[in-house]
Amino acid sequence: MKRVVVLALLLLGACGKLGPLEPASPDRVPPRPADALVPPTPEQQLKLAPQAAPDRIDDPLRRSLERKGDRFDLPPPG
Repeated sequence: MKRVVVLALLLLGACGKLGPLEPASPDRVPPRPADALVPPTPEQQLKLAPQAAPDRIDDPLRRSLERKGDRFDLPPPG
């Protein structure tokens, strides 16, 4: 049983990359969306879609209200 565990650990350790990571070449660009005629610029890609950050228009609280006193909201002892 110990041999199987040691063998599994050795095989797991051997599956990693040996060299340092390198950045992708600048000529590799992400694929363009299917409905786009030209590839989007980086600024267009970084801009959030309206679905990603919607405006909040359905807020049920229209104005802030004063809270009633809570008799159990006591300061810590000491």
